[in-house]
Amino acid sequence: MDRPAALVPRHYVAVGGRGPEDVVADSRGRVLTGVADGRILRLHGVTKPATARVEVLAETGGRPLGLALLPDDALLVCDAERGLLGVDLAEGTVRVLADEVAGERLRFCSNVVALSDGSVYFTVSSRRYPLQHWIGDLVEHTGTGRLLRLVPGSDTPEVLLEGLQFANGLAPSGDETFLIVAETGAYRLSRYWLAGPKAGRSEPFAEDLPGMPDNLWRGSPEGPVWVSLAGPRVPPLDLLHRGTPSVRQAAARLAVRAPFRPPGTIGVLAVDDAGRVVHHLVRRRSGFRMVTSVCETEGHLILGSLWEPGVAVCEAPAGK
Repeated sequence: MDRPAALVPRHYVAVGGRGPEDVVADSRGRVLTGVADGRILRLHGVTKPATARVEVLAETGGRPLGLALLPDDALLVCDAERGLLGVDLAEGTVRVLADEVAGERLRFCSNVVALSDGSVYFTVSSRRYPLQHWIGDLVEHTGTGRLLRLVPGSDTPEVLLEGLQFANGLAPSGDETFLIVAETGAYRLSRYWLAGPKAGRSEPFAEDLPGMPDNLWRGSPEGPVWVSLAGPRVPPLDLLHRGTPSVRQAAARLAVRAPFRPPGTIGVLAVDDAGRVVHHLVRRRSGFRMVTSVCETEGHLILGSLWEPGVAVCEAPAGK
């Protein structure tokens, strides 16, 4: 991997709520996000701080995480408390699309994408820990993450992959022949084949990443996949993951009770459909912490965070 370039913030936009965990840009340059109190927000003019404004579109009644825009002013939402939701952005109405799988309540839904055939794919980060105890899953290294699919007309998801290490962001390849899945707890991106001779199989896509991958975002089939890095690699955590399950469980019980403050190093990657890193941007001693999402609009990168009360607007790198 090449030496990283600087991640240069230009300004910050407060959103009037905590934790804009995922950010997605629409075709008009507006940015959508969800915050801890359940509101879905649309940010107008985010690249121009003097005129930026925040519009409330809906309230999920839970905790929205990953978002995916659909045609006809609709939005898919992974809600950590309520499951997979559909939101009518014009009316502000919310309906539950799926809240259980195989008789098990869906919790900690993380990220979602919709493909051109109407199929919806989404991740569940952990079956053992809720969102508020996310650090417990990373420490225990449970491998209980899942990739699920909901086909058009159904309210019953099917499980495509199990045993993922904190399954998180999702993005399709440019030709929709495979999905890219972020495994935060394994510092890797995995590929799940949708078509071709390997359909239904998974394999490594990009491994040994320099940080913990979180949400993924792809603006167009021709563009790269942007990867947010929620935190840098933690050598003691890597060592702990090689320990016995009982040791990891004991450490997780301590971790969920200990005070947490994200480190000051933040970063993002962009990868192509061959798994090659085309951009790696880093900022150390950052005042804006825990970057859990990134999207691109109007020549800028917009950073979301589970931790912060707003988004950061940064310079986008020149194309490669």
